[in-house]
Amino acid sequence: MEIIRSNFKSNLQKVYQAIEEADFFAIDGEFSGISDGPSVTALTNGFDTPEERSSPDVKFVCQSSSIDFLASQGFDFNKVFRNGIPYLNQEEERQLREQYDEKRLQSNGAGTLSYVSPNASKCPVTIPEDQKKFIDQVVEKIEDLLQSEENKNLDLEPCTGFQRKLIYQTLSWKYPKGIHVETLETEKKERYIVISKVDEEERKRREQQKHAKEQEELNDAVGFSRVIHAIANSGKLVIGHNMLLDVMHTVHQFYCPLPADLNEFKEMTTCVFPRLLDTKLMASTQPFKDIINNTSLAELEKRLKETPFNPPKVESAEGFPSYDTATEQLHEAGYDAYITGLCFLSMANYLGSFLSPPKIHVSARSKLIEPFFNKLFLMRVMDIPYLNLEGPDLQPKRDHVLHVTFPKEWKTSDLYQLFSAFGNIQISWIDDTSAFVSLSQPEQVQIAVNTSKYAESYRIQTYADYVGKKHEEKQIKRKWTEDSWKEVEGKRLNTQCISYALQNHYHHANSLTSTSTVGKRNLSPSPAEADLETRISGEISDTELEQTESCAESLSEGRKKAKKLKRMKKELSPAGGLPGSPAKLFEVPDTW
Repeated sequence: MEIIRSNFKSNLQKVYQAIEEADFFAIDGEFSGISDGPSVTALTNGFDTPEERSSPDVKFVCQSSSIDFLASQGFDFNKVFRNGIPYLNQEEERQLREQYDEKRLQSNGAGTLSYVSPNASKCPVTIPEDQKKFIDQVVEKIEDLLQSEENKNLDLEPCTGFQRKLIYQTLSWKYPKGIHVETLETEKKERYIVISKVDEEERKRREQQKHAKEQEELNDAVGFSRVIHAIANSGKLVIGHNMLLDVMHTVHQFYCPLPADLNEFKEMTTCVFPRLLDTKLMASTQPFKDIINNTSLAELEKRLKETPFNPPKVESAEGFPSYDTATEQLHEAGYDAYITGLCFLSMANYLGSFLSPPKIHVSARSKLIEPFFNKLFLMRVMDIPYLNLEGPDLQPKRDHVLHVTFPKEWKTSDLYQLFSAFGNIQISWIDDTSAFVSLSQPEQVQIAVNTSKYAESYRIQTYADYVGKKHEEKQIKRKWTEDSWKEVEGKRLNTQCISYALQNHYHHANSLTSTSTVGKRNLSPSPAEADLETRISGEISDTELEQTESCAESLSEGRKKAKKLKRMKKELSPAGGLPGSPAKLFEVPDTW
């Protein structure tokens, strides 16, 4: 079944039911770009670390080579932009819901303290001098409407958002009953206000209708994110082929931006998807490695139809036509996900042949496949085959590797000439002025380093020295960033806390009450921030000022992200999980 924007809402319950009934999920994505440089190989290095390979990418990349490739595979770009299903990440959803709450408060005569007087329901709002004439004209038109026996509605001219805010706030205290105020859009997307004469019962009915419509619009905006959240909340096994990019894009687009720190990325990913399995890594590992020569998805699917494997027989539900593997539709995401699932089943069932007695069908919950969980294949990394989401990554010695810096005009031939005395070498370019050079013997490394001590045009250092210096620079940068962040965030929250305290102090001193909500923020709120409005009231005491300081100090970056993760995932307990330790029959090796 093809689900697009027009039929997404009507089929959402079917999708939820399928998620509930599924044993596992297979995913695949097609990307408009996978790098922001001249080529993939220019940005991926054979001696990358997992942290370098998983660095976040916040750009929308439209890469000509990727577009050409997708076009050659019959990819329908019009369908993406015309019929694509909208989505929001969780921070965007929170902000949008906050905006809806703010709009509702404004329509009821309340809003953020910076725009509304302390007693908005009883006293006039403060109107800037340059807007007084405009508001007076609006009020005059409303008076004429109320006096008229013929006219029931009044359409105001399109105006700015700030003017609409002033209109809402003015009318809320001046006409608490008898009218209904609503913002509509023209065909040109210009917003204007419609005022209707209604009794109290009709006004409440319209408000409820408006609120229901807003909730529907908000859910529509969240869109496909609801499906991703349902899959994640199921805790079931999610399968992909060479799936690191798929996972990174899914977390980034539907949850929150990827962190710069690798361990934080691992924690975030396993929080969203507690069980992942990469069929490319599985096929590259014993007992499959010796009998599968090509692990590309298309070739793997063909190989797993042959002896000693037993491909699964697929029966499609009524009304859901299946893909036909006899006519390949490679690089259509749905088809690739489909054959990824078939490959997993074939390999999982093959593992059952090692049991005594043999087992024909192996479940996605079986301990036999647990050794392959949460290890994602790393392409073009020579000695680190996978990213381990559940612990430290492999730490190769790389004692035969050198880091070389040289003039920009140097070419590959210059490097081969420089190391001509060392036999066979392998060069992995980093950028225009540096590269890794792999020697055949570790004993040659120190000799090469010594030859560069008096060189003027190039410099050679061991891989260990390179990594050590890079780590030192990173620590310095991180410390500077954290210190600067704490200082800036401390000042921001301190000012904000005191501002709230002053505002409530002002309200208390004038025996006034107000209702308010925190508006859209640039940074995610902490519980301390969210609690301020109810916590600070009356006179500003020493205790309250101390609380504002603790409010500023409580927001370290790490704790903020942890709270975000707790919000995004209330509870994750893998469905059908089995107790006990992982199986020992098959292990993903530390070295290959």
